[in-house]
Amino acid sequence: MPQLAARFRSLPPYPLSDVPAIKRDLKARGVDVIDLGTGDADLPPPPAAVEALRGAAQDPSNSRYPFQLGLVEFREEITRWMGSRFGVEVDPMKQVLPLIGSKEGIFHLPFAFLEPGDMTVIPDPGYQAYLGGTVLAGGTPHIVPLRPENDFLIPLDEIPGDVARRTKILYLNYPNNPTAASASREYLADAVAWCRRHDAILAYDNAYSEIAFDGYRPPSIFEIPGAMDVAIEFHSLSKTYNMTGWRAGWAVGNADLVGALTRVKTFADTGVPFTIQHAGVAALRSHADWVPRNVETFQRRRDAAVEALRDAGFDVPLPQATMYVWVPLPEGVSSEEWSRRLLLEQGVALLPGKSLGAGGEGFVRIALTCTEDRLRQAAARMAGLVATAGV
Repeated sequence: MPQLAARFRSLPPYPLSDVPAIKRDLKARGVDVIDLGTGDADLPPPPAAVEALRGAAQDPSNSRYPFQLGLVEFREEITRWMGSRFGVEVDPMKQVLPLIGSKEGIFHLPFAFLEPGDMTVIPDPGYQAYLGGTVLAGGTPHIVPLRPENDFLIPLDEIPGDVARRTKILYLNYPNNPTAASASREYLADAVAWCRRHDAILAYDNAYSEIAFDGYRPPSIFEIPGAMDVAIEFHSLSKTYNMTGWRAGWAVGNADLVGALTRVKTFADTGVPFTIQHAGVAALRSHADWVPRNVETFQRRRDAAVEALRDAGFDVPLPQATMYVWVPLPEGVSSEEWSRRLLLEQGVALLPGKSLGAGGEGFVRIALTCTEDRLRQAAARMAGLVATAGV
């Protein structure tokens, strides 16, 4: 058996890799498990998407290879949506690329641009596809902790000069997973300027642009002047439309960046199934009527979770966006150890902050994937663990 590659061995274990087995064992023993670990809502997708999928599956032509071109109608609908939602005009054939979920596009981007010795700037904690794509493409990650004192933003002016000179990709994700932080337009303008100055790509992960509350409207990076020169933005149907398992999203932006990612993907996959792209068209067309009601559900859950957590003694802010609450633990408490105890002793599954990077230590992430009552029960169980832990 050949030895595993050094770059593969350097990857950390993927978050929650053993948790499904633990949950299955607990449920088999009759334990009432409240699962708030994965950002995978218990809500249905738009009926229009389901009907479109059903109809498309009955047409034999939709069973053929889609390749990267895919369904032109899906590209055109993405273009219309980008225009109506953000006021951004893009060419559907040159500046849009359907993805098998935004994750795979984020992961594949470094394969087009990184040489040995090149670096990427990665938020910590952050989505593990940033790190995995960088390492497996042969690049070197520069990890930047996201801390409360910086409003969970990457302090761009603190990136060392030698790192900046070697950086090919800056990853940003706002609204942010897992911290639920948002970025101002002024900060995004600074990020665009930083990338222009250092000839770097701005990979903007905008998967949570539509799950926002209290009148907040997260922007596209392309609302920032000059961004189209340096940026590629990733969107997903997963969270907005409760379609996580359908695996559909897209990349949009600078034509050269989209073209390079397209070429990488021609060697990696044969595109998003036509049936799913037909469903994507229907989902996007249902945005104005369907999404606000879905977001209202998440807002009710957010309000219930934050109120219950505060009543339980946790000092949590009220997130402006995302389907997460980022919960600080008592000082000195290990997020991984505490989360494992919470699951085993109280039957609540959360994401320990450290599982998404060392910068997440001291926090746990709650996903708003259960009803308000279940979220209140989870908060009470969390308080019980704090009490029994003596902290």
